[in-house]
Amino acid sequence: MIKQLMLAVATLALSSSFAFAQVDVNKADAAALDGVKGVGPSMSRAILDERAKGEFKDWADLQKRVKGLGDKKAVKLTEAGLVVNGKGKEGASAKPAEAKASKTSAKQEAKAKPEESKAAM
Repeated sequence: MIKQLMLAVATLALSSSFAFAQVDVNKADAAALDGVKGVGPSMSRAILDERAKGEFKDWADLQKRVKGLGDKKAVKLTEAGLVVNGKGKEGASAKPAEAKASKTSAKQEAKAKPEESKAAM
């Protein structure tokens, strides 16, 4: 029972670190860009093609050079972990990712409790 609890805590700790991983468009490869929710193969290819011409200065530069990347999409990508030179798009918050992580941990705890009560019997 203690081993299961420790395993659940370790899994939670690992999964929460993935939720806050940042991917910088000026440093990431295609696989890292594809790993960001909302970035598909065509967008990552467009980002890499434009980056080959020169690094992106900021979000405005990225949006200007990559088609289909408007303000709403940029905010969603920032919330998913995409940054330009270490900075997220203004107007985005990290709260959705934090809320999602806390909901996931609450669900995992709820699943673990019935198992604990069965083991006590």
